[in-house]
Amino acid sequence: MADKDLRTDGMENSLKGKFDDAKGKLKDAAGGLTGDTGMQAEGKLDQAKGKVQDAFGKGERKLDDEI
Repeated sequence: MADKDLRTDGMENSLKGKFDDAKGKLKDAAGGLTGDTGMQAEGKLDQAKGKVQDAFGKGERKLDDEI
């Protein structure tokens, strides 16, 4: 990670975050359709994790712009 710049790290974190958010939405919806509350909860957790990681990536890119 030391050989990458903040912009590249930020892009990777945002991409991973968006993927986790989308995966969480699918799990949440599938759990709702099947009545699996555990899957729904896991989906909501994935969504939250993805949103945090995406925000962190955006912050890294913004910091890179300011440096």
